[in-house]
Amino acid sequence: MITTEDLRFIMNIASHRTLADAARALNITPPSVTQRIQHIEKKLSITLIQRPSRTVSLTEEGQLLLDKGMSILQELDELRDQLDEHKHQVRGKLRILAPLGFGNDYVAPLIGEYKQQHPLLDIELELSDNPNWASHHKWDIVIYIGVLNDSSLKMITLRANQRFLCASPQYLEEMGYPDTPRDLIKHHCIALRENNEDVTLWQFTHNHTGREDVVRVSPTLACNEGRVIKEWALSGLGIIMRSEWDVQPQLESGELVRLLPGYTLPDANIVALLNTPVTSRPARVSGFLSLLKERLVTRV
Repeated sequence: MITTEDLRFIMNIASHRTLADAARALNITPPSVTQRIQHIEKKLSITLIQRPSRTVSLTEEGQLLLDKGMSILQELDELRDQLDEHKHQVRGKLRILAPLGFGNDYVAPLIGEYKQQHPLLDIELELSDNPNWASHHKWDIVIYIGVLNDSSLKMITLRANQRFLCASPQYLEEMGYPDTPRDLIKHHCIALRENNEDVTLWQFTHNHTGREDVVRVSPTLACNEGRVIKEWALSGLGIIMRSEWDVQPQLESGELVRLLPGYTLPDANIVALLNTPVTSRPARVSGFLSLLKERLVTRV
């Protein structure tokens, strides 16, 4: 099968008076030029160059290949230019998968803003706290929060995100404050079931000694929706472990109180997972990632 490189080679040969001139222009030896011509002729089972001849003279078949080949190469060059232009235009379809609560609160409003900025863009958003990793190739951007298992996807950290242990003042007045992670065994704990994590195994690291303490809690309440468990905590029903992005407003208002501040929980950074490297990433993806990173710094 003839290739575009073969066509460009024939165009180069035909544009010179002699094979020696073509060899000098290509920076190769005349025998190499002859061998390449013979190789192409063998692939096509035709003769391209009149022989013997002191100047380059195409056969009828050679002229046909040149004429059609030039048209094909021109169309390919135009297609490449269009693809390059398309790559730098925010258009087409953008598919995003995001966690349920975070997607509702942060991603969906930004998608609305992004769509207004780029009316030629179509956007599909799916919200799920238990993504199907087998279909990750369907999505341009997968936004993920939590412990990430090994993945072939390329990861971009959008924002650092701590986890906090917290409860309402009402609950603490009734049940008291835990002084150590072990005290949680005697408290009412509420679990959020998401991302197939072991949600009843709470891991703590002492801020000064670095000592790790792992506690297996027995939840009195559990749900797969973050908003539900936060409402339960706000109602005084128990202690929750939640991401900074979700409970920071309530901690600042005093509706929730952070517990065990001398200990650190495993971080749950907000990341974007992508199938494409930065060099081949379309503008619709790069633009939304930039908007996410810019806004998450100021809003979360």
